[in-house]
Amino acid sequence: MTASDPAAAHLFRQLDPARAQAITADALKACDDGELYLQFTAAESFLFDDGRLKTADYSRDAGFGLRGVSGEMTGFAHGNEISEAAIRRAGETLQLLDPATAAPAAPPRQNNRHLYTAASPLDGIGFAEKVKLLEMIDAAARARDPRVVQVSASIAANWSVIEILRADGFRAGDVRPMVRLNVGIVVERDGRRETGSFGIGGRRLYDDLFAPETWNRAIDEALAQALTNLDSVAAPAGEMTVLVGPGWPGILLHEAVGHGLEGDFNRKGTSAFSGRIGERVGAPGVTVVDDGTMLGANGQGRRGSLSIDDEGTPTQENVLIEDGILKGYMQDRLNARLMGVAATGNGRRENYAHAPMPRMTNTFMKAGNDDPAELLSRVKSGIFAKSFGGGQVDIVSGKFVFSCTEAYKIENGKLGAPIKGATLIGDGPTVLTRVKGIGNDFALDEGVGVCGKGGQSVPAGVGQPTLLVEGLTVGGTG
Repeated sequence: MTASDPAAAHLFRQLDPARAQAITADALKACDDGELYLQFTAAESFLFDDGRLKTADYSRDAGFGLRGVSGEMTGFAHGNEISEAAIRRAGETLQLLDPATAAPAAPPRQNNRHLYTAASPLDGIGFAEKVKLLEMIDAAARARDPRVVQVSASIAANWSVIEILRADGFRAGDVRPMVRLNVGIVVERDGRRETGSFGIGGRRLYDDLFAPETWNRAIDEALAQALTNLDSVAAPAGEMTVLVGPGWPGILLHEAVGHGLEGDFNRKGTSAFSGRIGERVGAPGVTVVDDGTMLGANGQGRRGSLSIDDEGTPTQENVLIEDGILKGYMQDRLNARLMGVAATGNGRRENYAHAPMPRMTNTFMKAGNDDPAELLSRVKSGIFAKSFGGGQVDIVSGKFVFSCTEAYKIENGKLGAPIKGATLIGDGPTVLTRVKGIGNDFALDEGVGVCGKGGQSVPAGVGQPTLLVEGLTVGGTG
């Protein structure tokens, strides 16, 4: 029995665990790998916008995904009815696979580590208190500055219980909480409007998000960004030196480099990093890590952390690039087996309706020894990118485009005017080689990242120290 068995009652009300194990073994008898993935999820979200409660949603969902793997072929079926009959019907899909010729893959090692509470964040605080918090945020934000014309505040939580069963008798479970708080502010002066936003969250309960020091900090950060943008001028354009801030700007590393280090792209030879293990891919001092075991300052799990991945493999620290040398890739079970390496705990799926694939957890660049102020002093002319919005990347080439939500000119080693409309354009492999300074101020994001791949979205963490990068192309309007 697993530590999640009290919560697993949500999954086995209509299905005996022993019978589920037997059905799984029968469905996967001609496969060399695969699993039955059971999931129950409860979720809620509240949005307070334009002075009133706009939405208050609550949902529950449960279902299963049955996957069989034979060689390079995968069969997958899912349903939202957890019953013996439904799983047996799904098992018929796997009969289309060619029978496996290799010995069955060994199960993941068992893991008793739990990185976060098993309690549900939905249950600890009442409906009225949640609405009152959003009302207080709205009122406090409007009282901060007469230029505030609109406030949007939201909270969201979900609680997910999973069980993974394999034909070889392996069984593992996890109970995963998640919370998030977001504040968006619009300010106006002389007919000009600008926005700012801030979010915070992680695998924990609501408690610290409801603490006044937490939500007041969210207001202050969002307002400061909005007021900064109110004074912004058009961004310059051209190739220039860019100082990239710590923490959330690690999203650039996540998109431009991280996806290219996932096992499936490299097994298929479609990544810019394919076949380059042992080669220099970054400047000296550049060390990139993916670590699904990280805890936050409060001792609870970070947004991208998982006790086990969605195939049952325990997560771990994976050094991807060390001192500029490519060391390895992030692997799920399928790609690891086909590449002749070990799974790294990066097999992830959005929910039971999706098959797993190699995905990042918390991906970051480690700190260096440079003083951020000294890095700034080196820049005669360039920009400081403090925060990013959306971005796009092409996995094959590594080319990316990112928009800055807060950025500044740098002139003669000092911060100048804030700028608007700046985009960073480049390619991941090249950017890593152009890193000329690595700050000692490493920081992780605040716990709001969402990663998309192959039509699936999963929570992820990012981080980095201040980075000095030469020769980035900046798209601007000035």
